[in-house]
Amino acid sequence: MKIVDIKIGFISVPLKKPFKTALRTVDAVNDVIVKIITDTGHVGYGEAPPTGVITGDTTGAIVGAIEDHIKKSIIGMDISNLEGIMDKIEKSIVKNTSAKAAVDIAVYDLFGQLYNTPVYKLLGGSKTEITTDITISVNDPEQMANDSIEAVNLGYKTLKIKVGKDAEMDIKRMQAIRNAIGFDIKLRIDANQGWLPKEAVRVLNEMADAGLDIEFVEQPVLAHDFEGMKYVTDNVSIPVLADESVSSPMDAMKVIQMGAADLINIKLMKAGGLHNALKIAAIAEVYGVECMLGCMLEAKVSVTAAVHLAASRDIITKIDLDGPVLCSEDPVNGGAIFEEFKISLTDEPGFGIKGIEGVVYKD
Repeated sequence: MKIVDIKIGFISVPLKKPFKTALRTVDAVNDVIVKIITDTGHVGYGEAPPTGVITGDTTGAIVGAIEDHIKKSIIGMDISNLEGIMDKIEKSIVKNTSAKAAVDIAVYDLFGQLYNTPVYKLLGGSKTEITTDITISVNDPEQMANDSIEAVNLGYKTLKIKVGKDAEMDIKRMQAIRNAIGFDIKLRIDANQGWLPKEAVRVLNEMADAGLDIEFVEQPVLAHDFEGMKYVTDNVSIPVLADESVSSPMDAMKVIQMGAADLINIKLMKAGGLHNALKIAAIAEVYGVECMLGCMLEAKVSVTAAVHLAASRDIITKIDLDGPVLCSEDPVNGGAIFEEFKISLTDEPGFGIKGIEGVVYKD
């Protein structure tokens, strides 16, 4: 099963409601689709969202990296040579992790098809069902409380609350949400780099003192401020999860060895795909640091790949894979089954994706 061509396409999927964080507001998922074609007729699918404010990867950058660098390096290679293909992808261009992730995912899809086995089983996993949280966008406190009630009514037991736009208002937001939903629901918060270190310590300690029962805080300070994140970790009782600070196995090693965070968030788009994400998980396993498996605003192709990874590693104890349920429609035929908080895997080979509706492929 040799790679003979790589096609690039584009999809646009409207969201049910605007997605708002401290960094951006998004109304639709506009992703790059990768389709790897083999000499046996097998097809593998990958996906990448342009998330310039986080990864630095725009649509044009993703397309250029694949067409001008990655594609040329792996055409003609046999899918059975997984390690060799991944080495070529990694060395074809620096950074550009989203482009690498899209191709990586398509290759793993084909690797599973080659051996007629779901990817999660090839990775050693046996779980067929996982449970995700759902994200509550940052808005005024009343709107966020109403959105939280709506999510709880849909059966969600864990909510991830976006904060980081205004420290004082963030406390009011969390108080409004906790008052609205009670204490049977877990609340985790994501500041998306929105606070300064001392500000984060003050706000988080006020939330703790108010008895808001926060499970953990995600990326309270700027991604590059490892010392600042360590300062927060050392001075609050709420566990700290590193997200944007961890874009590679080396980042994960640095964060863990510094004690800069209590938890690690693995995302395929930051890591460059499953190959590096598995390395991050392995590092975390060695140090006994629990991980969350997260996603950007992505449709079901790449999130399905993340589900397979999450189902294969016990060190991944927290799931934030709500991208597909935030979309107003699902253009993907096959893949993981998303039923609000419950995500199920099938026994289809690879990632089980049969096709994608509405993709516009480049000539």
